[in-house]
Amino acid sequence: MRKIALATVVVASTAALVLAGCAPRSDTPDAGGEGGFEAGSVIGVALPDKTSENWVLAGDLFTNGLEDAGYEADVQYAPASNTVAEQQNQITSMITNGAKVIIIGAKDGSQLSAQVEAAHEAGAVVIAYDRLILNTEAVDYYLAFDNYKVGELQGQALLDGLAERKGDKTSWNIELFAGSPDDNNAGVFFDGAMSVLQPKIDDGTLTVVSGQTSFEQVATQGWLAANSQARMDTLLAGNYADKDIDGVLAPNDNLARSILTSAADAGKAEPVVTGQDSEVESVKSIVAGHQYMTIYKDTRALVAAAIAMVDELAAGKEISEINDTESYDNGVKVVPSYLLAPIVVTKENAAEVYAENPSLAPLTEG
Repeated sequence: MRKIALATVVVASTAALVLAGCAPRSDTPDAGGEGGFEAGSVIGVALPDKTSENWVLAGDLFTNGLEDAGYEADVQYAPASNTVAEQQNQITSMITNGAKVIIIGAKDGSQLSAQVEAAHEAGAVVIAYDRLILNTEAVDYYLAFDNYKVGELQGQALLDGLAERKGDKTSWNIELFAGSPDDNNAGVFFDGAMSVLQPKIDDGTLTVVSGQTSFEQVATQGWLAANSQARMDTLLAGNYADKDIDGVLAPNDNLARSILTSAADAGKAEPVVTGQDSEVESVKSIVAGHQYMTIYKDTRALVAAAIAMVDELAAGKEISEINDTESYDNGVKVVPSYLLAPIVVTKENAAEVYAENPSLAPLTEG
């Protein structure tokens, strides 16, 4: 059984919320139990911020999709400049407004236990969307792409790209980047990638010239491109004055582009750089032969799966698509999960992969 290792987190104790007038949990579907709820019910969706194209798209899809399905959609974003407190307040507001299901893309999954426990007390079902919520029994389901697999695919793509673009060498200099330490997915992506890369580091095929190989050393606070570019500038200045940098593990497209910018500013030959999210600018870069790859995780499919779960809960049915009951341990329980398959995209297969995506397909033409 593959277990996803979670970083140890300290969650501050929070006073219990007293919510007047809320239905007891037995009156609503209890993680697949009987009951259901009526048409027009409020469905809450709490998203972390708008720093990624996919979060913006998800908000629009949830608003339209839930309303088309006959629910009242309460979709809110926590401001990127704010702390997790704003998302905590938004979830509390959804509870007060009688939401039957609350779908949460966590800003910080280690700091929402009090809110999801209050949601359970009020009778709501909680679905962790894309990011796992930690250290509480009150998470009913986890819906995401297979994030460990994402990391494995990125690690293998980096090796493939090095062989393809830097094949005149038998060993390569690389650097490692990871996502934000307050996002549980960042560690999962990194662990998946390192399961592929670490053996090649150990046998000398890959050299991390800076020596920075732990998640804590390579994490990028807030997933901010400014932070990754500043770190890349420092790495190049301090370690590559007389060396080439051949490749970089970048966890998403936003950071990948900043890393390529840094290398160009330093006058370095373009390294092989990975990515994730199929952002428009990165798809253009891949087709033009710059960024090597991205991961396609169709936000439309993920939102549609979430709405289908809501429909089943409304009908009092069990969730039919759960396909992993072993991997995602949030520190208190293994959360029943519905995982979708991610897809590697390179210049060679971009047109095929994006053929049915109206926003991305035109970028691969010609």
